[in-house]
Amino acid sequence: MAMVYSPHAYQRYAQDAIISHPALGLFLDMGLGKTVITLTAIADLKFNRWAVNKVLIIAPKKVAEDTWQAEARKWEHLRRLRLVGVLGTATQREEALATPADIYIINRENTQWLVEKCGKWWPFDTVVLDESSSFKNHQAKRFKALKTVRPRINRMIELTGTPNPHGLMDLWAQLYLLDGGQRLGRTISVYRDMYFNPDKRNATTIFSYAPKEGAEQVIQKQISDICISMKASDYLDLPELVYEDIPVVLDDKAQRAYRKMEREMVLEVDEDTITATTAATLSSKLLQLCNGAVYDEDHNVAHVHDCKLEAFMEAVEALNGQHAIVCYSFVHDKERLLQALSKSKLRVRVYKDAQDKDDWNAGKIDLLLIHPASCGYGLNLQEGGHHIIWFGLTWNLEEYQQANKRLHRQGQDHPVIVHHLIVKGGRDEDVIRSLASKDKVQESLLESLKARIREAKV
Repeated sequence: MAMVYSPHAYQRYAQDAIISHPALGLFLDMGLGKTVITLTAIADLKFNRWAVNKVLIIAPKKVAEDTWQAEARKWEHLRRLRLVGVLGTATQREEALATPADIYIINRENTQWLVEKCGKWWPFDTVVLDESSSFKNHQAKRFKALKTVRPRINRMIELTGTPNPHGLMDLWAQLYLLDGGQRLGRTISVYRDMYFNPDKRNATTIFSYAPKEGAEQVIQKQISDICISMKASDYLDLPELVYEDIPVVLDDKAQRAYRKMEREMVLEVDEDTITATTAATLSSKLLQLCNGAVYDEDHNVAHVHDCKLEAFMEAVEALNGQHAIVCYSFVHDKERLLQALSKSKLRVRVYKDAQDKDDWNAGKIDLLLIHPASCGYGLNLQEGGHHIIWFGLTWNLEEYQQANKRLHRQGQDHPVIVHHLIVKGGRDEDVIRSLASKDKVQESLLESLKARIREAKV
C-alpha cells in the first residue's frame, strides 16, 4: 500500500526550488530524500503546470535498475508517474525508449549511446543527473555527449551529496551542464586561470592545481543562486554514527610474507619518479596482501594468510546474531568470505538486485556482502540492521561515505556502528588515516607510498 507523503520543510523548499529554477544543483547530503523531492517536483511540473514533457534520469547502474521506480511506487502522490528503465542490451534499450512513459531512466555508462541514438531528434526536455559528480570529468565521453545536447534541454537538475569529493576542480563540468559556463567560465582553462595556481609540476608539465586564497568562498558565491547545499546533520535527528577500529595482527609467517612482498614491490620504483598509476597498482597489491590473498600476473589468486579472515569471523561472532553489511574490495575477498561463512548457519547473501535489498530490510539476511563501488548510491538499507564491517578498505572517500550512509539515514532507529578491520603496520593503516583526515585520494596514495619506500630502503 502506498504511503502518504508529508514533506519536511527543507524538502518543500527544495521542491519549490526545482520548480522555479530551470537549472538547479541540489547538493543534498545523503539521507535527505533527493529522490522523492525530485519526483514530487517533476509530478507537479508535469501534471499541474504542464511545464515538462519527457524526463530523462541518468543514474548509477544499480540506482537506475530499481531506486527511482521503488520510490515512485512507495508514495501515493507519485503513482500516476510512468517510469521506464532504459537498460539491458541495445535492443532492450531501444524497446524501452519506444514505450510511452513520463520518465525514462538510464545508467550513466549509456549516456553516449543515448545521445548518438537520438541524434538531432533529442526528445528529453528535462534531464536529471543522479549523482552528478559522475559527470565531473570534462574529458569523459559521457560529459562530452551530454554537452552536445544541452541546448535542447529546458530543465537540468543535478543531484549529489558530494559535488566536489576530490576538490574544487570537480565543480566546473557539473556547473557547465547547468549554465553553459556563465558562472565558472566557458572552458576548464578559464576556470583554472581564475581560481587556481599551478601546484605540483616539473619543468614542462603541471600535475596539479591548488586553489587561490579565498577561491572557495568566491566560487560558492558565484554558484549560490542555482545550487542548494544541505547537510543531514542540520535537518535530521539521526542516531549516532560510531566507528570501531578492529586491529588485525599478522602471525609471524604472514608478517614475513607481507614484509617480503611489500619490500620487493615498493623497491621496484623510486619515490622521486613514482606516478599515480604506479601508486594505485602498488597500493592495490598491498591492500590485497592485508586481506590475505593477492592476484599474480596471470590473475590467479595466491593465498598468503587468513589472519584478517579469522578476525572477521570473530567480529561476526561478537555481533551475537545482529545483522551486518560487509564491504569487500576484491573478488577473491568475496570468495574467501563466502567459503568461510559457508561453515556457519548464518544467512549470507551477496548483493545483486532489488530482491536482496527487500530481503535484507525484511530481516531475512544476516550478512549482506556488498562492493562499495557498485552499491553505494541510492540503496535504502536502514531497516535491516545497523552494523557495517569493512573487510577491505577503500581509498575513495565518496564510496566510503556513501556505503556507510546506506544504514545511517532517515528511518534508522539505532546507532550505526562502522567496524574497520585494520592490519597493524600494513597498508590498511594508511587508508584509514586518509579517510579520517579526508585527504585527496591521489595525494594520499603518493605520499603514503613514498613513506613506505623510504622505510623499505632503510
